[in-house]
Order: sequence, then structure tokens, then C-alpha cells
Amino acid sequence: MTQTTESTEHPHITSQKGSCGGSPVIRGTKFPVRSVVNYVLRQGLPPEELVREFSHLTLAQVYDALSYYYDHKQEIDQELVQNTEEGWRADKGS
Repeated sequence: MTQTTESTEHPHITSQKGSCGGSPVIRGTKFPVRSVVNYVLRQGLPPEELVREFSHLTLAQVYDALSYYYDHKQEIDQELVQNTEEGWRADKGS
């Protein structure tokens, strides 16, 4: 049985070359998908707590950002590495 991957739409996510370096962000904000991933999946912050801490976000936006991450995991994982101190140093050649 062949398994196919279906691309999904993400109504709460946008990315524009002139905004936030082209990184995918939550629509209407400058909050990157990579930050949602960092807080929720890497630090273990529940989505409900994230929206309490960042009151301009909704649960729908947070869950859509997580869905976007799983559809674009390699791209977002690369952004997460590039946006660490080690990633910055590697880019600068230090």
C-alpha cells in the first residue's frame, strides 16, 4: 500500500520575503512558527499557557503553527538551528 503525503492549508500562517526575513509567521503578527515550536515542543509549554503569555495569539493560531511545522519540519528545524547562538557563530565563521 502506497502512502501519500497530502499538503494542507494553513490559514493562520504566512511568509513574505520582506517581513521577518521570509520566515513563516502567524498571520497578522511577527511571531515566527519556529518560536511556537521552541516554546511548545522543545520547552514543553502547553499551548494554553503560550496564549496566556502572548495574549495576541489564539489557540487556533498556535495549533496551526504546529501543524505547519509538521508539514515543513526540515525547513523549520533548519531555522531553529540557525537562530541559536551556535548557528549565529557558524554563519559568522567564529
